[in-house]
Amino acid sequence: MELWLDASGSGSNSLPEGASRVWDGSAPDVAEVALDDYRGQDEARSLVGMVPWILVRCSDWTMIPLENIVAAAVGSGTRVAAAISNEVDLPGAAFALEHGVDAVLLPPEVDSEALWSAAREWASAGTEDDEGEPLSSELSTATVLSVESGGVGERLCVDLIERLAPGEGMAIGSVSGALCLVHGETLPSEYVPSRPFRINAGAVHAYALMADGSTKYLSELRAGDVVAVLSADGARRSASIGRLKIERRPFLLVRFECGSAEGQLMAQQAETVRLVSPAGEAVSVTELESGDEMLVRLDSSMRHIGQALPGEMSER
Repeated sequence: MELWLDASGSGSNSLPEGASRVWDGSAPDVAEVALDDYRGQDEARSLVGMVPWILVRCSDWTMIPLENIVAAAVGSGTRVAAAISNEVDLPGAAFALEHGVDAVLLPPEVDSEALWSAAREWASAGTEDDEGEPLSSELSTATVLSVESGGVGERLCVDLIERLAPGEGMAIGSVSGALCLVHGETLPSEYVPSRPFRINAGAVHAYALMADGSTKYLSELRAGDVVAVLSADGARRSASIGRLKIERRPFLLVRFECGSAEGQLMAQQAETVRLVSPAGEAVSVTELESGDEMLVRLDSSMRHIGQALPGEMSER
């Protein structure tokens, strides 16, 4: 983490120990944004990937806007600097989402000696420099631990604007690090026709993998959103949502494990809701038993508003 001297108001150009830059109010490689409300946050995020540095000044809320901007900037080539005037805000900026900002802008040391001292300690401690997007694993084989009643709640179906092939579906789950491959309704039966554009995705709280690698809660999905469509052989493509359908239905709670990772899925208790076996076969959740195997997508990243970031997170 770099330390910058804020000379825009005082005119002081004496570089304190540990500082790497004097900020006089403008520079060709830095876009300064005032975060007075959500519009400032939107402006900062729109600049990600467009400029080398974004310098943010938060007038009210500090941590949440900083976390949102840090999350957006990871792997983009844009670095984030934050103006800090209070020592209590320094650890939050330096450790935002375990990644932290890339620089802090501090008032002259003569006015804030304790703040500079603390900033030098944080800068010397350093944070891990993770470049690029966090890596995710391919589809893995998980073992069903139990299948039990999950009560009654709101179930969401995702209707795409194109048809799915047998073996294709969406990555869905209650734990973002272990998403199940939920098969599309491509298989006909004697009781109900197929709906080859539909994935009966599960409870509204669950995560869905999007085409850009982020996740969204099912309750957040909207027509026009682009989701990731996965197949049993690990292939992946994108598809747009045409409609969403939410109804109250009974659920089954499927618990599973894959190595040291554990996860769960709340799936509607219906024969037409299917997961995918390692052999690529669609298996109804009503037929699942302890010991059965299913395909899941593992991801060791933490998530912030759906964006994958290096770090640790525990979900149960």
